[in-house]
Amino acid sequence: MAETTPVPQRGDPPSGGLRPRRASGRLVGLLTLSLLLVWGGVTFGVAWFARDLSFDFFGWPFSFWVGAQGALLVYCLIVFGYARVMNQHEAALSRAPPALPPSEF
Repeated sequence: MAETTPVPQRGDPPSGGLRPRRASGRLVGLLTLSLLLVWGGVTFGVAWFARDLSFDFFGWPFSFWVGAQGALLVYCLIVFGYARVMNQHEAALSRAPPALPPSEF
């Protein structure tokens, strides 16, 4: 007797393993959102509070140093952190076993 495969029905999960892909997308989305919030806070926070930082630092106003150098360092850290987390995440995904096909029972 020949073995038959069941016909997929509406609402059945695809056999390609959608759950890890959804979890991965959720992680990437949350990481991107959090880093964008940090970026926005640094970009607009420095400009908003620049007048409160009104003391001299090496002959220049401290707000200039924070805006010109500190924000740039934070931007570089954001890019470095994103690249590092995504490399680790992609490595973990490549080591994960493939999703099992749905059971026939």
